[in-house]
Amino acid sequence: MSAVNNSIVTDMGLAREGHLKIDWVQAHMPVLNKIREQFEKEQPFKGLRVAISLHLEAKTAYLAKVVKAGGAEVAITGSNPLSTQDDVCAALVEDGITVFAKYNPDPKEYKELMVRTLETKPDLIIDDGGDLVTILHSERTDLLAGVRGGAEETTTGILRLKAMEKEGSLKFPMVAVNDAFCKYLFDNRYGTGQSVWDGINRTTNLVVAGKTVVVVGYGWCGKGVAMRAKGLGANVIVTEIDAIKAVEAYMDGFAVMPMIEAAKQGDYFVTVTGNRDVIRGEHYEVMKNGAILSNAGHFDVEVNKPELEAMSTSIRTVRRNIEEYKLKDGRSIYLLAEGRLVNLAAGDGHPAEIMDMTFALQAMSLKYVNDCYQKIGNQVVNVPYELDEQVARIKLASLGTDIDRLSEEQKQYLDSWQEH
Repeated sequence: MSAVNNSIVTDMGLAREGHLKIDWVQAHMPVLNKIREQFEKEQPFKGLRVAISLHLEAKTAYLAKVVKAGGAEVAITGSNPLSTQDDVCAALVEDGITVFAKYNPDPKEYKELMVRTLETKPDLIIDDGGDLVTILHSERTDLLAGVRGGAEETTTGILRLKAMEKEGSLKFPMVAVNDAFCKYLFDNRYGTGQSVWDGINRTTNLVVAGKTVVVVGYGWCGKGVAMRAKGLGANVIVTEIDAIKAVEAYMDGFAVMPMIEAAKQGDYFVTVTGNRDVIRGEHYEVMKNGAILSNAGHFDVEVNKPELEAMSTSIRTVRRNIEEYKLKDGRSIYLLAEGRLVNLAAGDGHPAEIMDMTFALQAMSLKYVNDCYQKIGNQVVNVPYELDEQVARIKLASLGTDIDRLSEEQKQYLDSWQEH
C-alpha cells in the first residue's frame, strides 16, 4: 500500500499505466472536454470539497479531473471492490486528487476507505448506489451539516434515496442522474448492453451464438443486454414481474416466461433487476449442467450465493473471474465475478463515448445542485431538461451532426389552439 498526500492506494509505481488509460478516454470524451473548458473559465466549485464514489476506472478518473478543473478539492473512492483499477488510482494521486481506493479490499477495508473519503468533509457528493449517502445518514451524521447536496448515478441508489425521502430522513437534495434521458437511453441501454457482453465474452471465451440467454429484468439495462445477445446470435428469454415490460419484451421478439421455466433452458443468465434473490435455490435445482450465471445489477445480491454454496459439494476457481460450484448431483454451475457487476468486475465498463454523456450529466448536475440547493430542499429531483438537452446538443456537435429547428411560425402554430 502507498500513502501519498493522505491518499491510500496500492502502488504509486503503477501511475504511468494509469495516465495512459486516462489519456485514452479523454481523447474519446468530447462532451466532457467541452464542459471542462467551461468549468476552467467559470470555476463553479472554487473553494468547495467534492467526494466521489463511482466505479474507479479511467472514465471516472477523467470526471474527477473535470470537477477539479472547476476549482474543487476532490476526494474519490470506489463503489465496488472489484471494479477499482490500481493504476488509475495512482495516476489520480499524481494529478492532485485524493484517492482512498484499491482493488479487491476486504469488506471492512472497503467500508473504511469510503469513510475516509467522507472525512474530507465534502460540500458536494457524487454517489453510485447510495453508499456515501447511507453512511452519512447512519454512521457519520456528524459530517452531514456541511453537505449541500449531490448527484446519484444508478437505479439502485435512486431507489434507496427515494425510500429515504419518503420517510423524511433525507437531509440534503440529490439529483437523480440515472433518470435523465441521456443516461438511461444511452448508458443503461447501449452501455450496459455492450459492456456486459464484453465482460462475459472475455471471461468465458465461449461462443454465444446458438445458446439460450436468460435476461432477468427488462428495464433499460435489460433491453440493452437482450438486444446485444440477439445480435450475437443467441436465443433470448426475458423474465419480468412487470406486465407492461413483459409485453414490450414479447413484441421485441423475445420469449417471456417465469424464472422457474427459464431456469431449465438457459445457458447464460444475466440479472439486471436491482432486487435480491432473483436467481435462487429453486432455480439452481433445475438448471442445466454448465449454466453460466452473471449479474449486471449494482449489488451482488441478485444471484443468491449462500443458497448456491449450500447446495454445492465443492467450489473452485476454474478461470479468472469464474467459480465452479459442483452440485451434489454432479452438475456444475458457473458464477462470474463473484456475482458482482460483470461488466466492471470482469471488464472495463461502458465505452468511453457512452460515459462521456453520463459523466457530463454528473458534472452539470453537481453544478446545478450547488447553485440551487437552498431552493431544492431535502428531496430527490430530476436533472433539468435543459441540461439533458445541452448534453445531447454537445454530443451532436462532436459528431459533426446538426438537426432542424422550428421556425417562428411553427412555434406559434404549436402554441396555438384556435388556428389548427
